[in-house]
Amino acid sequence: MKKFYLKTMALVAYLLLGLSASAQVRGDVTGEGTVDIADVNAVINMMLGKTAQTAASDVTGDSKVDIADVNAVINIMLGKNNQDESITTFTVNGVTFKMVAVEGGTFTMGATAEQGSDAGNAELPTHQVTLSSYSIGQTEVTQELWQAVMGSNPSYFTGDLQRPVEQTSWDDCQAFITKLNQLTGKTFRLPTEAEWEFAARGGNKSQTYKYAGSNNIDEVAWYADNSSATTHPVASKTPNELGLFDMSGNVLEWCQDVYYFYSSEAQTNPTGPSLEDIGKVVRGGDYFNNATFCRVSFRLSGNKSTSFKNLGFRLAL
Repeated sequence: MKKFYLKTMALVAYLLLGLSASAQVRGDVTGEGTVDIADVNAVINMMLGKTAQTAASDVTGDSKVDIADVNAVINIMLGKNNQDESITTFTVNGVTFKMVAVEGGTFTMGATAEQGSDAGNAELPTHQVTLSSYSIGQTEVTQELWQAVMGSNPSYFTGDLQRPVEQTSWDDCQAFITKLNQLTGKTFRLPTEAEWEFAARGGNKSQTYKYAGSNNIDEVAWYADNSSATTHPVASKTPNELGLFDMSGNVLEWCQDVYYFYSSEAQTNPTGPSLEDIGKVVRGGDYFNNATFCRVSFRLSGNKSTSFKNLGFRLAL
């Protein structure tokens, strides 16, 4: 019955030969730059054990290759998988990672009403920020990706390479990004503080949640009350409105900016003050601290040369 269903799926796919999707969309299993019948056949052959499975064959991102991946490729060919059009998959030394496109927009940054009495003075005054479009990591940088780029793993919590990398200073992150850009020919970087907060809030799809994706922190974050004092594999909680994982909790995340006091003036694409040898912005909360740290407007300062087992990062582009 299973083989019959697979053959049926392949036949359906052959009828769709004229359809293809952008190479920026998941589903290009063969790596030839389009999504077509060859990708359907490739997934089927991997399911049947005729060829070795690859990271690209896990189209749905559920860590297994099965009929759901066949259906996903067909849907992409039919143009039915529009959400995936915002996701770009990159591969470095055999390890894949995903970047999510964030459409530019204007938002109020800082201690907005839903933050309530938990908000601190460092989150004031609220101010209007306008951002151009950019992309941000779907997850925090994993130990697997760090190891693929740097050849080592600095993390305290090991044993599962899908956990976020930690014990990385801001300076360490810059070294990683330099090597990643050499390998990919891209210009990855840390997000600015404003980009980080806009994405955490859900961008233009924001539902004005207190945490990144929910007002119920247990749905979206690993933090002091549920983490058992350890990090967890990325993307194991519910994503926010943009499909981003762990922007609340798991590990704190470095931003590119120097930490400084807010101004009430409206800003466009702010990057923080041009100062050296001063603290850098840290965002997002972590497994070790309480819910207050996980709010979308909460901000901390960290010395750029220091590293801790609750501090990692995600990429921007």
